[in-house]
Amino acid sequence: MTVDDLARYASHSYSERDLAAPIASGSTPTGGMAIVPCSANTVARIATGLGDTLLTRAAHVHLKEHRTLVLVPRETPLDAILLGHMTRLAELGVVMLVAAPPYYLHPSSIDEMTDYMAGKVLDHLGVAHRLYRGWKQGEA
Repeated sequence: MTVDDLARYASHSYSERDLAAPIASGSTPTGGMAIVPCSANTVARIATGLGDTLLTRAAHVHLKEHRTLVLVPRETPLDAILLGHMTRLAELGVVMLVAAPPYYLHPSSIDEMTDYMAGKVLDHLGVAHRLYRGWKQGEA
């Protein structure tokens, strides 16, 4: 899937170089932001205060405005440098949501695991969904 394919699902899309886009300003309200997947480079740039692209600038807006920011790091294994950046971001209130398969829910397919991860992101953004059933949900 290309950026153009994804853009048709969005109400707005902007170039990564467009630092004047509305989402680069705290005066534009949002319900939160998720970066999925989030590279180690992007984690480091956000953790160290670099707002050199629209993505990192928008992330900083969410930090300064105390809005929900969810990062799903894609690298593994996690080295000490990346863990340090992730710790710093978690201390600032960023949700660090590692893409760990929910084996305890006994998924029967990759789609179920993907839906679970997407649902966890949506949970943190306050978006209702039916992508997965929570632990012991529906049991008496």
